[in-house]
Amino acid sequence: MAKINIVIVEDERITAEDIKKALNSVGYEVPAIVPSGEEAIKAAEELKPDLVIMDIKLEGEMDGIQAAEQIRSKLGIPIIYLTAYSDEKTVQRAKITEPSGFILKQPYGFLRKPFEESELNTTIEITLYRDRLEKRLRKHDKWLGAMLKSISDGVIATDLNGQVRFMNSMAEELTGWLEEDALGHDVREIFDPVGYKLPLEDDMSREVSYLKNTVLKLEEGEKLTVDGSVTIIKDMEGNVDGLVIVFRQVNLSNI
Repeated sequence: MAKINIVIVEDERITAEDIKKALNSVGYEVPAIVPSGEEAIKAAEELKPDLVIMDIKLEGEMDGIQAAEQIRSKLGIPIIYLTAYSDEKTVQRAKITEPSGFILKQPYGFLRKPFEESELNTTIEITLYRDRLEKRLRKHDKWLGAMLKSISDGVIATDLNGQVRFMNSMAEELTGWLEEDALGHDVREIFDPVGYKLPLEDDMSREVSYLKNTVLKLEEGEKLTVDGSVTIIKDMEGNVDGLVIVFRQVNLSNI
């Protein structure tokens, strides 16, 4: 199993070394300890660690929150904040960077470290698990998106309110709408079947309904005859989450 690399960003050297010892004792590698936000960004870019433990208050012009924001946005590396500051203003600033957790530092005492090792280890384990899961989901979404974009049927997905969340290239070709223009629009502006009511407000009884020789009203008075299906999508709790419409053009001359 590959080693987990964790960069520590802490300007109190004793605290940093204690954290490193705690991490090494449970099998984590610490390829770098840096004292400033600027060095944290450089280390993250060069080392691509699995995780960064970041003190919020750092020496230099950039604090830990500013450094974390750049590391998250550029590299997507999860951040755990180590801080003695728990005031509401600091917490709200930190939340914007979407940290994976907070470890509250305590003052040094006799035979006491400024952090609980069990809390540190638990937070790291949860963070790494969530990061693996999120990466797996992102990979799945990319794979699914690529597959849907390449199939020969038109595909449109909406949210619960009928606003478009996805269109593949065939749906663009058939409807005349580009996905970038359609996103956020009511699907009925784009996909408007004559004599068929999309199940958006009231009729959610049929999870799948089929379209047969259905005429779509397009922009500028144009019409298109399609076959296809409309499927109601539900979440894990069984609540309606949106619609997926799959359709293809019908060549009436072959009927």
